[in-house]
Amino acid sequence: MDGPDASKSDSDRSDRLGALSRRDRDPTTESDDRGQDIGTRPRTRGSDAETIADDGIGRWLLETDTRVGTAIRDLVTIVAIIAISGSLLVGISGVWPPLVAVESGSMEPNIEQGDLVFIVDEGRFAGDGAVAGTNIVTDRRGHDSNYQRFGKPGDVIIFLPNGDPTKTPTIHRAQFRVEQGERWVETKADPAYLNGATCADLASCPAPHDGFITKGDANPAYDQVQWSGANTTVVSAQWVTGKAMVRVPWIGEIRLAVDSVRSVVSTGPIIVATVGSVLALIWYGTTAEPRDP
Repeated sequence: MDGPDASKSDSDRSDRLGALSRRDRDPTTESDDRGQDIGTRPRTRGSDAETIADDGIGRWLLETDTRVGTAIRDLVTIVAIIAISGSLLVGISGVWPPLVAVESGSMEPNIEQGDLVFIVDEGRFAGDGAVAGTNIVTDRRGHDSNYQRFGKPGDVIIFLPNGDPTKTPTIHRAQFRVEQGERWVETKADPAYLNGATCADLASCPAPHDGFITKGDANPAYDQVQWSGANTTVVSAQWVTGKAMVRVPWIGEIRLAVDSVRSVVSTGPIIVATVGSVLALIWYGTTAEPRDP
C-alpha cells in the first residue's frame, strides 16, 4: 500500500519489532517472565516426585491431594493433637500418667468401675484443712473445713499398697492421719469400719509409721483391716502417687480393654496398634474416591 497510510503502517510495524527485540535482550524482563512461569507451575499427580525434591516433604504434605499424601497428613495431624493434649495434661497434673482407669467398684457410687480419672500430684491444689507437709485433706478434716471431693469430705488419693511398686495402685479416700506408734483403733477409728477387730488383731496397730488410714467409699471396713479392702498397712505419704480431681464416666473401659489385650499379647502392643493404624490409614487413602479439585 502506497501513500501516507502505508508509511504509517510501516512505522508501527518497525516499532513493534524493535520492542520485541529489546525485550529479548532485556535480562530483567526475561527473569520476570521465568519467575512468573515457575510461580504458576501446575502441580499434577505425575509431578509428585519433582515437587518433593523441589519443595521438600513438609510443603508437599501440606499441598498434595494424592490419597497416600492425604492419609499421611491426617495421621500426622492426629498424632500432633494427641501429643499437644498429652503435654498439657502432664503439665497441669505433674504426674505420669495423668489419667487412670478405675478397675473396681470400691468407690461407688462416687467413682464407678470403668471411669477414667484425671489425677494431679499430691502437692498441687491443696484444699482447706490439708495435713501439714502432705497437702492431703482427710475425711475428718474435710468435715471441719467443708472440703469435698467426689461427693464426700476429704481427698481421694492414689497409693501403692504397702509401698509395693509391683502392685496395682489403689484409689481410695483418706480417712484420717495417724502417727507412728499410735493405737489408732482406740483413738480415732469408727468401730463401724473395723469388722469387730481390736488393735491387737491388726498388724497395723500400733501404727508402724506416720501415714493415713484409707477406705473405699463402698467398702465395709478400712483398708488396714485384713481382707476388707486394699489389704495394706498404714499408707505412708511417700506411697501416695496422686490425688483424684475429675472423673469421666465409662471411658476407662477402653483403657481396661487395652490392658486386657496386653496381658494376652505379651510383646509390643503399642507398636502393633500404631503400625496397624498407619496401615489402615494408608489403605483408606489408596482405596477412597479421589477428592474434587
